[in-house]
Amino acid sequence: MKKLFIFVWLFILVSCAKTYDPLTGKHVYTLLPEEKELELGELYVPLAIDQNDGRYPDKEVQQYVVSIGKKIEKVVPRKLPYEFFVVNSPIVNAFALPGGKIFVNIGLLYVLENESQLAGVIGHELAHVNARHHARFLEKQYGIAILFNILAILLANQKSADIFLQFGKIGAQLLTLKYSRDQEREADRLGVKFAYEAGYDPTGLLETFLIFKKLGNTNAPEWLLTHPLPENRYKEIKKLLSKYDLSKKHLIKDTKQFHYIKNKVLKYKKSYDLMKEAKTLISKKKYNQSLNLLNQSIKIYPQNNASLTYRAIIYTIKRDYKKAYKDAKKALEIDPMFFKPHLIAGISLNRLKNYRESLTYLEKAKELIPSFPDTYYYLGLDYEYLGDYKKAIENYQMALKLSDGKRGWEADAKRRLIRLKKLLYY
Repeated sequence: MKKLFIFVWLFILVSCAKTYDPLTGKHVYTLLPEEKELELGELYVPLAIDQNDGRYPDKEVQQYVVSIGKKIEKVVPRKLPYEFFVVNSPIVNAFALPGGKIFVNIGLLYVLENESQLAGVIGHELAHVNARHHARFLEKQYGIAILFNILAILLANQKSADIFLQFGKIGAQLLTLKYSRDQEREADRLGVKFAYEAGYDPTGLLETFLIFKKLGNTNAPEWLLTHPLPENRYKEIKKLLSKYDLSKKHLIKDTKQFHYIKNKVLKYKKSYDLMKEAKTLISKKKYNQSLNLLNQSIKIYPQNNASLTYRAIIYTIKRDYKKAYKDAKKALEIDPMFFKPHLIAGISLNRLKNYRESLTYLEKAKELIPSFPDTYYYLGLDYEYLGDYKKAIENYQMALKLSDGKRGWEADAKRRLIRLKKLLYY
């Protein structure tokens, strides 16, 4: 045990990477070097897209938010391959992943009033990335644990199900990460600085807080749950703004483009409100009522890939697999990075006995989010029906290891495993 302990700490010391921190101008040691932070952020993009019901289908809206992000990106100290996404969730929120993946919900665009407010929020999220708040959380929460898991896999030759479970656990925390008060103060300070240096009126962030504060009395924004807003924080930002020359004529407060984009998303807001209500009804197993709302939603906005996906889910529950596949396929034409329609298309084609094509969708689903057990169960079915019993066994085993025991197919997977092992090994 003493030798193992020494080996672990030597492993930790070797794993610490020396990296330059452009915020402080100093070199620091980290368990999560920049290249790993980038890989981690990239890995969780599909999960973030799926959890927020796919990317918003309007390219103009996407490009507009990207243009603001790129403008602010030019002035931030960390030079990373930043990416900006608008997602379908009508919840008022914006968030970031490690390595510079920034997400803006359409719900945020519904409530903001000018471009400087949007720039303030994006600047704030870029500040979290530049201050490495996600990386610090992972280092503190998982640094040693991840190293022990790696050691355990190397020493005991464990299967990768443990890593997939860890993937899901870390992802859930990254997408709902609550920052400390000190981290929020740092992000406020840097966010205001970034917006100002990019040419925006830095009071936009302060105005956004006032909007969120008003919403909190009726429909609290998700952003406030992960970015707490105590009264003293608002006062600190006002004090911070006093250091900036706000009389400069070039500072951007608002643009016609902002209102053009906001009107575009508001035009289809009803479609997304209906989708949100339908999701609630699905969770209550009120499928007919949900289907009615989704039909209305899609009629209002045929490109609403989120509503197409949830309608496909209901068709799958009702065993109308042809309609489920049709909706899932259309949703994927709009957003090929959306996990759920890949899974639904794969399940539907499996039930329609088109096993070869089903494999294509399910393998892509597995690539996007490797921790979802149903994907492996249906992959097992496909491979079994196609006569590849070895791969069928591998997928049934993985499905059972990842399952919470409440999926509904566990008993069938166990029976198939026993039968296939007899056929293959005896």
